[in-house]
Amino acid sequence: MSEMASDSELACVEAWYYNPSGEDSRLPHQYDPNRPVPPHHLTELGVLIWELDADHYDNNPQLEKIKKDRGYNYSDIVTVAPGMMEDYDAKIKHFFTEHLHAQEEIRFVLEGGGYFDVRDYDETWIRFRIRKGHLIVLPPGMYHRFTLDTNNYVKAMRLFMGLPCWTQHQRPADDMEARRTYIAKVLNNSIAAQ
Repeated sequence: MSEMASDSELACVEAWYYNPSGEDSRLPHQYDPNRPVPPHHLTELGVLIWELDADHYDNNPQLEKIKKDRGYNYSDIVTVAPGMMEDYDAKIKHFFTEHLHAQEEIRFVLEGGGYFDVRDYDETWIRFRIRKGHLIVLPPGMYHRFTLDTNNYVKAMRLFMGLPCWTQHQRPADDMEARRTYIAKVLNNSIAAQ
């Protein structure tokens, strides 16, 4: 990755190893005691997270700089909540199915929140909470999934490079170029550096 968020940028994020109990996916799924994941570990996996002013997103110099530096030239706003989108239940189930994308997944949380789960080196899940003000970038080829929290509400800006493209490739998708590149450039390099 050409740019990594610093630990101070990631310090706003709570992350932990996901407890695969049979509880509602919208609950935290923490072990007892909790097994926290340090912010720099998310960075090693290729996750970028910033904390920005979400109340003034339409006039935010920090957001504009990130967009310019990373080549994000298109955005839209989506609200995920019961009654706010067509086929809500099916979409929530779809988001929580393990998948990857051929492009970065970029979300800036304007209101509400939820959880992203990403795969660690050993295939265990790491869960991290997203909330208002978090701008997150997941790299192409990273297996992940998303769920709302128990408030059942998130309003987020989606950002794209070029024309909007959001295709979810369910696992297994190991033959995709994005996955092979992620393994070679992120997973293998990070493992070798340890």
